[in-house]
Amino acid sequence: MEPLAIVIPLRDFAEGKSRLRSAGVDDVERLIRGWAGAVIEASHPRPTYVACESALVAAFAREHGAQVILSDARDLNAAVTHAHRVLARDYRSVMVTHGDLRQPRGLGHYEPPAPVTIVADHHGTGTNVLVVPGSADFTFAFGVDSARRHASEAARLGLRCEVTHSSEWAFDIDEIDDMTP
Repeated sequence: MEPLAIVIPLRDFAEGKSRLRSAGVDDVERLIRGWAGAVIEASHPRPTYVACESALVAAFAREHGAQVILSDARDLNAAVTHAHRVLARDYRSVMVTHGDLRQPRGLGHYEPPAPVTIVADHHGTGTNVLVVPGSADFTFAFGVDSARRHASEAARLGLRCEVTHSSEWAFDIDEIDDMTP
């Protein structure tokens, strides 16, 4: 069994980043592709998978050296749950990372300090990176207050958990202000 795989859930590029689109940001699809490509590339040399429902996104992922886990899941938690179940057969741990990290460098060399490791967003409430054991029947809770909810899930399962609040990975891009350091 391999130690760790990285999974990056990506939705169809034409649908993502509605807040940036409504704020009038130009060429959002190109920006999304750039951020996702950088996250995929930063995830190497670890085995890297993109969880998606789109053939276009799957082709993009393969072009960037990722493997693909196709699913018809229409929300983030369902997509991650499906990918975790697929990867649990071959990996001791699964690291979920968002495809819009502003500074993704080092993902592929990361050694998580605890069985459940949470890298909180810069607000301290969201989860930008999450490592969980492949064997855990973990209930993913991305969305509002996900860092606390993921830590509670680790406690429910009796798994040691560490939450990191200071990391380059704390910055994902959801709003115009997130685009610049």
